[in-house]
Amino acid sequence: MSTPLLRLATEADLAAINDIHNHYVLNTSSTYALEPMSLETRRNWFTSRAEIHPVTVIEDQGQVVAWGALGFFRLLAGYRTTVENSVYVHLDHMRRGLGSMILRDQQQRATDLGLHSIIAVIDSKQQASIAAHGKQGYREVGRMQEIARKFDRYHDVVFMQWMVNAE
Repeated sequence: MSTPLLRLATEADLAAINDIHNHYVLNTSSTYALEPMSLETRRNWFTSRAEIHPVTVIEDQGQVVAWGALGFFRLLAGYRTTVENSVYVHLDHMRRGLGSMILRDQQQRATDLGLHSIIAVIDSKQQASIAAHGKQGYREVGRMQEIARKFDRYHDVVFMQWMVNAE
């Protein structure tokens, strides 16, 4: 097994990022997007990001096998030092610690960027994601019942938070 390389994403990574994400869109409640994203829309998403909203990938043997992003938590200016995270691992590369690797990197980037906290919004049935965030020091700060709808049913959502300067 080779050593995975975590790095900032480039435009050349967008097709792989999109393929990984669209699998989750079509098959899971890991995202509440209902339709796959086109590559053009993904490109616009990538090129319009602010410096405090980095996208990272994990490359293994020349292939992007996981990615993560920090993005807006809310659009109002008062929330600018809080971000929401995303973490997606290719189905064939699960349970290798890649998600945790991205989470740790996001925490370091948030610290370096002077951010205050990271929010994770997770479907309550995604126990592996909840556990992975918990192992990295995220705390559950709330649960909301039936606030998302996908696959003809309502989903409960767990909010977890990691504070940059937590004691």
